[in-house]
Amino acid sequence: MKMRWLVLLLSMGVVFGGPGAAQSSLSAQSDRSERSEARPDGFATLSRQLMPAVVNITTQQTVAPQGLPSFPEGSPLEQFNEFFGRDPEGFRREGSLGSGFVISPEGFIVTNNHVISGADEINAVFSDGRTLRAELVGADEATDIAVLRVRQKAPFAFVDWADSDTAEVGDWVIAIGNPFGFGGSVSVGIVSARNRDIQSGNYDDYIQTDAAINRGNSGGPLFNLDGQVLGVNTAIISPTGGSVGLGFSIPANLARRIAAQLMAFGVARRGWFGVNVQDVDADIASAYGAPGEAGVLITRIDPAGPAAGSDFQIGDFVQKFDGVPVDSVRALSRIVADTPIGKQVEVSLIREGRVRQVPVTLGELPGAAAPETPAPILPDSLLSQNALGVELARLSDEGRRRHGVSGDVSGVLVASVSPTGPSFGKLRRGDVIIEIGFEKVSEPSEVLSQLDALSGAGEDLVLVRLVREGQTMFFPVTLAARQVP
Repeated sequence: MKMRWLVLLLSMGVVFGGPGAAQSSLSAQSDRSERSEARPDGFATLSRQLMPAVVNITTQQTVAPQGLPSFPEGSPLEQFNEFFGRDPEGFRREGSLGSGFVISPEGFIVTNNHVISGADEINAVFSDGRTLRAELVGADEATDIAVLRVRQKAPFAFVDWADSDTAEVGDWVIAIGNPFGFGGSVSVGIVSARNRDIQSGNYDDYIQTDAAINRGNSGGPLFNLDGQVLGVNTAIISPTGGSVGLGFSIPANLARRIAAQLMAFGVARRGWFGVNVQDVDADIASAYGAPGEAGVLITRIDPAGPAAGSDFQIGDFVQKFDGVPVDSVRALSRIVADTPIGKQVEVSLIREGRVRQVPVTLGELPGAAAPETPAPILPDSLLSQNALGVELARLSDEGRRRHGVSGDVSGVLVASVSPTGPSFGKLRRGDVIIEIGFEKVSEPSEVLSQLDALSGAGEDLVLVRLVREGQTMFFPVTLAARQVP
């Protein structure tokens, strides 16, 4: 069966640094005696200490209608919309799950970019079950790292980064996340390999592990036995979609650097050399008088790039960049990206049989843009811009006929539901609202007045009683995000 690599999209780990959480990382509190060359007796103590730094990320995204349009309201063919599976509203909400982990007492959370990409609502679920709305601080598609922030009055429990360069093949590691929706799951394994390239981007440098990582672990932490984050779980290779012992994590040193830039600037800032290069083989290296197969050839110089202002030529054989050996195109991409913008470096190269040192001042790789708040797919009707996010109408004889409402039902008709409102997925067009917060209503103005009264009393959850197709139903609707300022 052909092997395929899967980027994980569904993950959850749970955590919450509640009131009184100490402003020191959970990593520092771990039992150092568990660090041993031999197999530890167990991972219970360490797992218990680390759980309050792993969160479940849930997202919601509004998706525009696709396929055939529905027949318009009032059309003789309107009755066939449901038969043909056409949604009269046209929109739907899609959700995803992913893991993340808290890296500071201020509530900054690291996760994968693919977990939150395109979301218009992001929430972090903590280990005590409480949910906080998360704001997107910044995301970097190239490395698949994103930073979120949640807020509360008390400091959050958090964990430290490890120095991933010191990790060795065979070291014990612990993954915590939400595989297939089973939250707070712990799996244990070892570092199976370093510097893996799985062809997912220009900056591939993954830590490979045999700790069980499945769909749902995306964005979750891979810990060492000191309770420090060694990597960010991101992908698996599997013929089945489940773990077969080939999981991949973004190294902590890369994730930490990108996260710091996202927190400072909202975008990842990378050095820019301004050249195109190709890998070399032994024959090319021999022709240049270089041993082995390490190095790259410059094949193009961007006229607007930093290299254009220095003494570089097409065909230069680059061996070192800022004193670091260049083994391949991938290695040069990582070295340049890691070099501070504006730094002058020496590039060691071979030209016409001679080794030369050419200076260049790095620029900033163009193309990054700060994240923007996603705009609604379509503007909502002004009539639906209320606390329920629904368009209300008086229950007329025409409305009763159209939606099959019997004459003994008294209430307010739902004319439409905003795809970005809190009632989407609960209330439907044609529903008849008969009570709001246990108060009977019969006019749209009564619904709005009751909503205003509940909001004024500090209520953020309202129970809506309605009639749908002759059946009485109850739906709790959140009127405002639950978040501690």
